[in-house]
Amino acid sequence: MASSTIPLQRLQQTQHHLAGSSTENPTDLSIVHGELEPPLRDLTLGSLLDEQCEIRGDKECLVVAHTGVRWTYSKLQQQSRILAKGLLAVGLEKGDRIGILASNCEEYAATFFAAGYLGCILVVLNATYTAEEALHALKHSGCKVLFIEEKYGRHSNAELLSQLSEDRNRTPELKTIATLHGTFEKFTTYSDVKDGLSSKISVEEFEAARRLAHTHDVCNLQYTSGSTGHPKAAMLTHHNLINNARFIGHRMSFTSADVLCCPPPLFHCFGLVLGLLTCLSHGASIILPSPTFSAPAVLSVLSSERVTALHGVPAMFEELLSLPRPSTFSCPHLRTGIIAGAPVPKPLMERLFKELNMTEFTSSYGLTEASPTCFNATCTTSIERRLNSVGKVMPHMHCKIVGRDGKTVRIGERGELCMAGYSLQKGYWMNEEKTKECMVRDESGVLWLHTGDEAVFDAEGYCTITGRFKDIIIRGGENIYPVEIESRLTSHPSGHVSRSAVVGIPHHKYGEVVVAFLLPSSFSHWLDRPTDDELRVWVRQALGWHKAPVHVFWFGDEEVGMDEVPQTGSGKVKKHVLRKVGEEIVQGLRTKGLEAKEKGKRKVVVSEIAEEEQTMDAVRIIRRGTCSVAAR
Repeated sequence: MASSTIPLQRLQQTQHHLAGSSTENPTDLSIVHGELEPPLRDLTLGSLLDEQCEIRGDKECLVVAHTGVRWTYSKLQQQSRILAKGLLAVGLEKGDRIGILASNCEEYAATFFAAGYLGCILVVLNATYTAEEALHALKHSGCKVLFIEEKYGRHSNAELLSQLSEDRNRTPELKTIATLHGTFEKFTTYSDVKDGLSSKISVEEFEAARRLAHTHDVCNLQYTSGSTGHPKAAMLTHHNLINNARFIGHRMSFTSADVLCCPPPLFHCFGLVLGLLTCLSHGASIILPSPTFSAPAVLSVLSSERVTALHGVPAMFEELLSLPRPSTFSCPHLRTGIIAGAPVPKPLMERLFKELNMTEFTSSYGLTEASPTCFNATCTTSIERRLNSVGKVMPHMHCKIVGRDGKTVRIGERGELCMAGYSLQKGYWMNEEKTKECMVRDESGVLWLHTGDEAVFDAEGYCTITGRFKDIIIRGGENIYPVEIESRLTSHPSGHVSRSAVVGIPHHKYGEVVVAFLLPSSFSHWLDRPTDDELRVWVRQALGWHKAPVHVFWFGDEEVGMDEVPQTGSGKVKKHVLRKVGEEIVQGLRTKGLEAKEKGKRKVVVSEIAEEEQTMDAVRIIRRGTCSVAAR
């Protein structure tokens, strides 16, 4: 047994001895241990695919709606092995990095398993990267091969391809650049590597190479969606990903009869692990509806295929439900799926039940550094639990909540969520300093990942994520949690608030104050929106007086400069962007207010509560203009 696993084994043994159950906590401290069943398995990506082919080689595995591809398990195996031989022919060896910058397509899946066969490391690059971001990641990871699409959706990699063509010195280790679809001068193609070079490698050479791959080898670099500076690359192993995918499927009651429609991108753990690998580990089928997210394409797949599960972030489901559906639309087999990335508003959940029959949807929480899922509800978890929590900790994982002093807090108290267990990353690629910041051993030698997320456990071990530590608003020394305000605003009875994002901006007296950015519903007209004061009253009816937003801004208004909620490629709200926008708008209001006062043209009332009531029409007109009146 590897020495690194001994502290965790002792932790499990101690917990069993004290509690007699792998899920009960013998004290009132916020420490929870996952079940020990199903057992962990030692497989590589290649051996997992081979195993499934022996069982169900002729079963449909991968459907790509926009290309018409329908691959069986055996076809995926064949395509992956041929590509692996082509990669050997260009000189790749175990541990070499292969980059992929592409949309959801069949080549993505084949590349993932081809790299796994050889013990190479697949570097999945965010499909929304700018040329500079992609160049940094390619150089940082030391990719020797890059598979790239020139264009997908509204995104173009033409600038990146031009820079790679003109100056190869910026990525000195990159030897082979292959386009997935189409051609680009000076570069080869995916087909050339797969079909043109694979014949140079014998079966014996391929088998010798694949025997070098081991379950605890790093197989994947996933760049985190960092909000500042360069993102970090999490090193994830075959063991991490395969077992996480297995346990995710168990929480969803997945079987080989299930068919998953997977709109999330494969460059993110949501699509790659919760989607592709979860299906493959359970012998199920996965459908990629479009290159990038397209609500009409998802609707089409739901209606035309025997889909039983659908993954997505809340924003995807909101857009999906906003579309008109033909009278012939039907998805009678749809039952489950994972909604992750943000809390699920109750109105959205109710519509998913009523309109899509997703009565067995599961809430989930994870992070890239944990491969990714740490908590997941089950299909039989109560609706209330699935709405208000992310379920219970996954098997073979351990979790605790600590205060700012590093000590474990009591059940019911908030603090930073920390994770331990098999799924933790090996660290950040080429970044020992950042690795040590978030991965810390306790006095017993157990390695804990500090997630940076604030959470709370209840007495039964259910976890509720209450926000990011860095997103907590500190007003006058008191913590304010954006999630609860966002949930309240989205549930406004007018129905005009489709989505909300709450941030804190600097304030001279209180340190920070609450600012809300609201996305209007598709049917909403600006004259019918609730006023700022109406929204404040609504928040104060359920939450503290000080939690009502001091400033309210609407996406689509000129002052905000954005029509949609800014998101990362994985669907997380870019709150740092909203903080900056909020600060700039408020600073502009202050400047214009002072100028108006000096010139005697306008008086702006600034106080914690507006001192004078203004007519509904005046408030609406001012909100649409350049100066939005709000209590400060």
